[in-house]
Amino acid sequence: MPTLLILMIAFAIGFALWSAGRAAAERAEALGRDACRAAGVQWLDHSVHATGLRLRRREDGWLGLERSFRFEYSHDGNDRHVGHLVLFGGRLVAFSGPVRAANVVPLH
Repeated sequence: MPTLLILMIAFAIGFALWSAGRAAAERAEALGRDACRAAGVQWLDHSVHATGLRLRRREDGWLGLERSFRFEYSHDGNDRHVGHLVLFGGRLVAFSGPVRAANVVPLH
């Protein structure tokens, strides 16, 4: 009987981690897609890829998971660039990738 209880607890913990990972990937996907749309570039492959997972201390002192993702984008369809984003507790804490072009006035 104790073995069944341990298996059920292990399964519940595994499911919670998997579910939180899926939620983070969906959030990263939305952020990457929105960044590409705002910058006027093409979001390639329509997906993000998890690249890292680490423990990090939250502001309240508890440990939390920081997840890193990468995605690819193109300016003209012939090039390929890599963007990165880092989520911690569902919050975007780091981003590198396409940015909206500034309104630049040409000098004469």
